[in-house]
Amino acid sequence: MSFRKVHIAIILLAAVVFLLILHHNILGLTDILTRQSSDSAPLVFQRLEALRDAHESPPEERQGEEIAVVIPGVEERLGGLVAAINSISSNTKSNVVFYIITTNDTKGHIRSWLDGTGLKRVTYKLLAFDTRVLDGKVRVDAGAEPVKPMTFARFYLPSLLPETKKAIYLDDDVIVQDDIRDLYNTPLRPGHAAAFSDDCDSVTSKFPVRGAANQYNYIGFLDYKKERIRSLGMRANTCSFNPGVFVANLTEWRRQNVTRQLEKWMELDVAEELYSKTLSASITAPPLLIVFYQRHSNLDPLWHVRHLGSSSGKRYSPQFVKAAKLLHWNGHFKPWGRTSSYPEVWEKWFIPDPMGQFAPIRRHGEADGTK
Repeated sequence: MSFRKVHIAIILLAAVVFLLILHHNILGLTDILTRQSSDSAPLVFQRLEALRDAHESPPEERQGEEIAVVIPGVEERLGGLVAAINSISSNTKSNVVFYIITTNDTKGHIRSWLDGTGLKRVTYKLLAFDTRVLDGKVRVDAGAEPVKPMTFARFYLPSLLPETKKAIYLDDDVIVQDDIRDLYNTPLRPGHAAAFSDDCDSVTSKFPVRGAANQYNYIGFLDYKKERIRSLGMRANTCSFNPGVFVANLTEWRRQNVTRQLEKWMELDVAEELYSKTLSASITAPPLLIVFYQRHSNLDPLWHVRHLGSSSGKRYSPQFVKAAKLLHWNGHFKPWGRTSSYPEVWEKWFIPDPMGQFAPIRRHGEADGTK
């Protein structure tokens, strides 16, 4: 009987040891899966502070499904943000919600400007972008212009708008002259996460951009001397696209983990310098060009008439500018600056800053009460 008890005790002890080992292994597997899930996610939500300071217009003023329009709000360029919002809201009766990506220091100025003027009718939400997500992902060359972290916020749209399925992204130097719903309804082909405007379209390619060699092709953005770029099999003469205006299918963006793909190429550029040495456009373009190579839909060219900021001269006729649905002053000559093309078109939508911190700069004799 004593021997039997000892035998049972040994069996029970072995069972306890087996269960402890099994429990330990399960915990280890869970930890591995958790880390793998975190690594594959486009962005850890805790890394972005979504303030969601919101202002909503009366429900009776909004019609139909929400049209999400994302625009960056940078302190020294807030006049551009305000003019863009005013032009969009004045040309539509749709249920537009503006998602303004900004910093904690700037949100008070934005709120004062929008709530204290005729724009109090618009619905907007303020989202704070934590620039720490860019650590180790952006290369800064000696003598180059300072990096503008907010320009990379467009890479993180699914994390900034976690409940949104589709959105329009706009730079702050645009004016919209038609119903934004038409842009929102741009058809995207199956499997495409975004629609851009190709630089070889019939509208823009007729006019050279000053100081931008090969500005319409991939070779103008990527260093084809690097084996990693050549191994991708992308043709150097492929038409590039401008990332300042696009429509995004965020459901597809999440499914394809586009954000992580973009981050991968940013990190590789830091390590291997993959971008073109003659890059004259935004450094946000190269990773987008790689990730969306032959995998993006196209915008109607009239919904992205660009390069108005490439010189102070007038590259388009007044009739064409009037017919354009969206004007983009990409380049150095902004419509709120001392010299630019068609500043009167932009000024039509500009609303003076009630705090007096921003005013367009005009040459002597052109000012009309503003600086």
